Amino acid sequence: MYFSILLLFFIIGTIFGSFYNVVGYRIPKGESLLYPSSHCTKCNHKLGPLELIPILSFLFLGGKCKKCKDKISWFYPIFEFTSGILFALSYYVYGFSLECLLSIIFISMLLIIIISDYQTMIIPDSVLIVFSGLIIIVKYFNIGIEGVGISLLHSLGSFIFMLLIKLLGDFIFKKESMGGGDIKLLAVFGLMFGFPMSIISVFIAAIIGLPISLVILKNKSSHEIPFGPFLAISAILIVLFKLDINTILNLLTI
Repeated sequence: MYFSILLLFFIIGTIFGSFYNVVGYRIPKGESLLYPSSHCTKCNHKLGPLELIPILSFLFLGGKCKKCKDKISWFYPIFEFTSGILFALSYYVYGFSLECLLSIIFISMLLIIIISDYQTMIIPDSVLIVFSGLIIIVKYFNIGIEGVGISLLHSLGSFIFMLLIKLLGDFIFKKESMGGGDIKLLAVFGLMFGFPMSIISVFIAAIIGLPISLVILKNKSSHEIPFGPFLAISAILIVLFKLDINTILNLLTI
């Protein structure tokens, strides 16, 4: 029974992951989520129901468009698989609870941000607003109005701290050092898991991002690398490993 529920969460995650890929790609460009429907980017072939099954369609089609036979990127099934795993892990860590729902909502937002920031260097305000609202609603039922109020104060503190870091960076480097989307994203982190861990998430993201960035910069002419995906990965680790300030301090004193 337990494995069946895990599998169900995985399947649901792959379905939502397929949709989040569309959301992350289209929203920053101001495109409709409904039109045009999913299609081959080369020949504009409209995908049928059997071509939209997460992961499996890619495998059955041999990674090629049914009509023009153009190769389909491996990124799509990998992203869908990752989304499924993250949904299943949310249930594994938190069980069938409001915390599990909160984890899924938060991770869903982060998956969209990974796509949008990587492809367009934009973290859409609409995504942050919608998912912040959902987080507040679930938190209200979980910890009450007073708990929501405290979370909002943590959110404000995270926003102000990140804004000050940006202003300092702009002053030192004489150019924009950080996007406004990253600052707003930290505000959502503060809402989700508090001010201390939102700040620690920045350092975790920097540790994750440094080696990856060096590899990317070596193979790219552009020196602009979005920080949002690294922040998102950092936040996912914090949520799924249930990291808090005491855990971090204990690790540092080992």
